[in-house]
Amino acid sequence: MSTQPLIPYTLFVGVDIAAATATAVWQLGDASPSRPLTFDQTAAGMRAFQNQLSATAVQPAQTLIVMEATGSYGMTLATTLHAADYAVAVINPAQAHAFAKALLKRVKTDPIDAPTLTRLAAMLHPAPWEPPPAIYHELVQRLGQRNDLMTVRQQFRNQLHALVQHPVVVASVRQRLETLITTLSDEIVVLEAEIAPVLTQDATWAAAAERLQSIPGVGLLTASWMIVLTLNFRLCPRADAAAAYAGLAPNDYRSGTSVQKRACIGHTGNRRVRTALYLATLSGTQHNPILRAMYDRLRAAGKPMKVARCAVARTLVRIAWAVVTKEHVFDPTHHHVAGLPVVRGTA
Repeated sequence: MSTQPLIPYTLFVGVDIAAATATAVWQLGDASPSRPLTFDQTAAGMRAFQNQLSATAVQPAQTLIVMEATGSYGMTLATTLHAADYAVAVINPAQAHAFAKALLKRVKTDPIDAPTLTRLAAMLHPAPWEPPPAIYHELVQRLGQRNDLMTVRQQFRNQLHALVQHPVVVASVRQRLETLITTLSDEIVVLEAEIAPVLTQDATWAAAAERLQSIPGVGLLTASWMIVLTLNFRLCPRADAAAAYAGLAPNDYRSGTSVQKRACIGHTGNRRVRTALYLATLSGTQHNPILRAMYDRLRAAGKPMKVARCAVARTLVRIAWAVVTKEHVFDPTHHHVAGLPVVRGTA
């Protein structure tokens, strides 16, 4: 995570998040850190925590609070503190882990992790976090539930396939599986039908989704995943950053003359964005002339299918970044400039 220019914060706070509680340590200037304070992640617990911070007599705008991104566990606390005008930084756990490793921390407990985050806040000043818009929650929960239902449906399909291989099949067992599969399929259709109307709640996101769908190979679901997980590409200031965010940018691993490993994409980045882009290449390499030509060229050069598709997915996310941030629709007839297709302005 990149850091911002140093802001004259006075109070630095590290918060280690658990499922139902949180542990905080704060430091005023160069003074010694406070003792760890553990509080419940309830309305009363968060009020008590804010009262402790208020007792320091430091204004919320001069207070930097750092916590790790822990899924849904810390979102309510982060949103509450942000609404109270505190500067809240929600950082990648990998950054906190690397910082603790640099400090030679070998023990992991909440009372130890919190002061480590406090030191990170004071030394690195990570960029403040902004809560996602309301439409984010409307979309991400539907998209996530659709994925979950599809996973469960496939499990039931696999069970049904295994069941019918038996010489004797109990009719009620088979019927129950078939009913569950049908019910899940119906619910998936309902969820998919809700996505387009939800997008209309935000004109900017709806326009971005429409531009993304102008790219052959990108449908409504792929466009929605990209918009939601990049916050309409607000998290990606450049096309290369979008590729890295999706985990599709090759990582070099070289040192001197003895360490010369082949660059590969590794396992970093947002898995769901990467999966959506990879699946989009299945259609894109058939119907998108730019992606099809690239895929054919890589395969002709002897690249394995998955390597070629990952390279195509990397180009696809760069195109997606361009059409959204430049507010243009995709136009395959124009020449390429700096590795990105030139896109034509909308009417």
